[in-house]
Amino acid sequence: MANKTNALRMLDKGKITYRIKEYEVNEEDLSGEHLIKQLGLKAEEVYKTLVLIGDKKEYLVACIPVDKEIDLKKLAKLSHHKKVEMLHQKDLLSITGYIRGGCSPIGMKKLFPTYFQEDILQLKEVYVSAGKRGLQVILSPQDLIEAVKGKIGDMN
Repeated sequence: MANKTNALRMLDKGKITYRIKEYEVNEEDLSGEHLIKQLGLKAEEVYKTLVLIGDKKEYLVACIPVDKEIDLKKLAKLSHHKKVEMLHQKDLLSITGYIRGGCSPIGMKKLFPTYFQEDILQLKEVYVSAGKRGLQVILSPQDLIEAVKGKIGDMN
């Protein structure tokens, strides 16, 4: 692949084993459902990356299965905030270096505190965005968690 994303460069630098999978992007439907139908995957294998801001004005990242909703109260407790809220979409690129539908937990502009839904530990492999729309990276949950110094907890 000629143009590697920041996420893939970071995995290479860390000598982390991964595979990539491309899929066709539908600009009208950037949902996880579209992705899992295209790739023939189960929803629990694919994790979406959400960027939030806590009451202490610090950014944090949450990765949960694509078919789940985040429980903001549970994430706030897990991350030691009184409350957290989703980052405005218009701020995503300037904060992370990624756009909606192509936001990877790996290779953001800064390493933010990152939390994974605890179910990830039951998987052999997990799919997350490779840092651009239409590209997923597949790797072991342990490698993914280590790559971003992630923490595990229940957020849905």
